[in-house]
Amino acid sequence: MTSEQRFLTATWRRLAMLNYEIEPSLLEKYLPAGCERDLWFGRSFVSVVGFEFLDTRVLGVAIPFHRNFEEVNLRFYVRRKAKGIWRRGVVFVKELVPRRAIAWVARRVYSENYVYLPMRHSMQTIAEEGSVKLAYQWHRSGGWEGLSLSFLGEPIEPGDEALETFITEHYWGYSRTADGTTIEYRVDHPRWRLWQAAAASLECNVASLYGPDFVEALAVPPSTAFVAEGSLVVVFRGSRISDLAPNGTSHSRRP
Repeated sequence: MTSEQRFLTATWRRLAMLNYEIEPSLLEKYLPAGCERDLWFGRSFVSVVGFEFLDTRVLGVAIPFHRNFEEVNLRFYVRRKAKGIWRRGVVFVKELVPRRAIAWVARRVYSENYVYLPMRHSMQTIAEEGSVKLAYQWHRSGGWEGLSLSFLGEPIEPGDEALETFITEHYWGYSRTADGTTIEYRVDHPRWRLWQAAAASLECNVASLYGPDFVEALAVPPSTAFVAEGSLVVVFRGSRISDLAPNGTSHSRRP
């Protein structure tokens, strides 16, 4: 790993993660070559994740007016065997950011489906409840859409086999280029402590934002929702995979 080049460093904070069970076959067409779905005890999940990028630097350089911003993404979970070891990763269906240049760079360097939209976030303490409400929003089709959740208490580190650990412990990213090849990149961060959400909601037109494959899954309350503290994160430069094998059958696995 020492030969890898750090492409981006940033601090990710207050990751609001809403996680929904989905029929595994619906994800088949989104799989990059060489990857298979990663299941948690036979169940497949997608996540809508909102968080803050802070002190963002590309190749060590801070770009004016592009250091601090929000992101919201829809992602699902995959794995790929490389040199006999499973690499657990994520595939992003769509990523929303409030800076055009950021969306352009991510599409160019990682072939990710980044989209520019005006965005905002808020965090409010509800004194009478002793809870905190966190929300991430984006402006589209003449109005604001978004996700929100409330939480309270102290963050904890979940157990090794918890769904929350499965969701957060994926350290590779995979994307498909226009010619059908796969880009792989590594993401490095420590294990995060989490707050369980007392309530969570997603308010958006799922069909027009993410497509009909996700309407049914995202129409119900999430299976689990939580806020991760976050940390310093390093995203390494991606590379095209040259040792591809055909996509395999999905395997159920324990985290």
